[in-house]
Amino acid sequence: MELGFGGEVPDLYHLYRHGYPAAVIDVLAGAFEFSAGDLVVDVGCGTGQLTLPIAGRVRAVVGIDPEPAMLRRARQAACEAGATNVTWVLGADADLPAVRLALADRSIAAVTVGQALHWMDHEALFKHALTLVRPGGGVAVVTNGTPLWLQDSTWSRGLRAFLERWLDTTLTFPCGTDEPSQRRYEQALTSAGFEAARTAIDYVADLSFDHLVGGVYSALPAERLPAAGQRPAFAAQVRAAVGDNERFSEPVHVAIITGRLRR
Repeated sequence: MELGFGGEVPDLYHLYRHGYPAAVIDVLAGAFEFSAGDLVVDVGCGTGQLTLPIAGRVRAVVGIDPEPAMLRRARQAACEAGATNVTWVLGADADLPAVRLALADRSIAAVTVGQALHWMDHEALFKHALTLVRPGGGVAVVTNGTPLWLQDSTWSRGLRAFLERWLDTTLTFPCGTDEPSQRRYEQALTSAGFEAARTAIDYVADLSFDHLVGGVYSALPAERLPAAGQRPAFAAQVRAAVGDNERFSEPVHVAIITGRLRR
């Protein structure tokens, strides 16, 4: 199941989406007691924003994504980073039972999902993950900040108003970053048999105007992405919507839910 993030979008996604602070990886490593012998499966890996930093803490990581173009860019990113312990697999959350078969009697340290669970059947994913992880391991759900156009700031409200006109739709979907979704994920982890816990890492990102526009491009499906020749005009409309500032402060709330399997 491809989600429309093909063509040029993976390059824009990799360039403009926030990575994860080292403190986030520290939380995951501590929660699941990562060791040099561990394997992690990162579902909905995109271009490897979460996959690659985890790879530095374990023996190997498998990044799974349904978008071939995302995986091509992820492979390039791994090569650029010198990460040789990552395998990239075309697939989705529904393919976790096949991962169980491939592993035979072996288990893994964790199944991670970064900013992608809203595309998935999270209840089924958690149940499948339960069969994969070792004692002390588990599932991590990491959401990497509220969408640019849903924040509580003048520039964000202006951006939202413009995008709603341009897309001819109402933008309210928070991509799993909202409190009701977070509670639902936590409760589903508990129901699946994990010990759930929540923590967060907060910081403020300093965005240039180009980075702000690039962040919008990275969220658009390929068929809605303005052509290269149309982008100056699109950027001018964004400029009119968000104001004349050259820098924009974006509070980023990285929410981390871990579900740990008892030893």
